[in-house]
Amino acid sequence: MLNSLRQTALICALLLIALPSQGEIYKYVHNGVVTYSADKPNRGVYESLQPSCLLSYIGCDLARSDWSHVKLNHNAYRDLIIQIATRHQVDAALVRAVVHAESNFNHRALSKAGAEGLMQLMPDTQKRLNVQDPYNVWENIDGGTRLLKQLLKRYDNNIKHATAAYNAGVTAVEKYRGIPPYEETKNYVARVEKLYTRYKAVN
Repeated sequence: MLNSLRQTALICALLLIALPSQGEIYKYVHNGVVTYSADKPNRGVYESLQPSCLLSYIGCDLARSDWSHVKLNHNAYRDLIIQIATRHQVDAALVRAVVHAESNFNHRALSKAGAEGLMQLMPDTQKRLNVQDPYNVWENIDGGTRLLKQLLKRYDNNIKHATAAYNAGVTAVEKYRGIPPYEETKNYVARVEKLYTRYKAVN
């Protein structure tokens, strides 16, 4: 069962990479085998899936929430976020907004794509940032904040471009010279922007 779930996540991740516009993925059974495809079946019964639903930790229900009115969390990891954000000279409200958008403050968060912890760091990113334990709250926030600082510097403090790169990667942002035309990334940037504005207003 575990191997099957891992295979499904891998297939969906590969399909996501192959879809330039973040289109739908179609799930159907062919000759008794569950199949995932970017091509819509011509016949038979199939299920239409959204990549962001498959790969985002927070899932479709929360992803589609009205982030202008979602309840804020001012208390979780408050002192730690302020301490780390101050050390790295990143706005604490932005760090809190990213934590909220990425994991909804669940330090054990794990996406099907393999992103881990409060700031949803991928394994390769963890290695690059020397994060030994992604579920250690201090390490995760510190690593994610350092990554944000690097991206803000790279994009001249353009928060939209920095958060787009946080979500989709630097290569995608530079390829499209801005926010990539991926629905998940566009929604993510808007989500962080709304949360950041609201958290900043009460700091």
